[in-house]
Amino acid sequence: MKLARAIHFDESDTRVFAKPARTGEWCIPGGFEFSDWTEADLAGKARQAFSNGWLGIETFGRVTFVAVTRVEPAERAMLIDNLAQHFVDIYGAPSRDLARGVAEREIDDAADLCAEHDPNTLLTVSRELTEAGVRESFRTIAAPDADLGIVAVHGSLDED
Repeated sequence: MKLARAIHFDESDTRVFAKPARTGEWCIPGGFEFSDWTEADLAGKARQAFSNGWLGIETFGRVTFVAVTRVEPAERAMLIDNLAQHFVDIYGAPSRDLARGVAEREIDDAADLCAEHDPNTLLTVSRELTEAGVRESFRTIAAPDADLGIVAVHGSLDED
């Protein structure tokens, strides 16, 4: 099974999100956070999180880019537990056991998004408010298409 991990190309996420996700942490789209939002909620850093933030399942911070990678069954189980506890702590679910099914569906939905992509494929999310609620769309950037020159430092370790 594949899931997405937070990836940073620069420090911009630390400036645009109120709470940035940690590099390498597992992520899901996390659109449920915005299910009852209105235009009035879309201001400043909250707008940025709504517009294009993936949700980290360890820090519950946001990140702009994620990379597809393999997840082990034990990690998946831990992520479900973390997310279920988050539903209890933040959204008032009556217990982690009762929140577990919803958390598992969120993880499985994220895995479905990643399933068809090769490892290291980059994903972004874009959201908008519509009459019917929040609409999410996803964009992929295949690993061979990514120009790593924009973030790589080129040089030599040999002394001249």
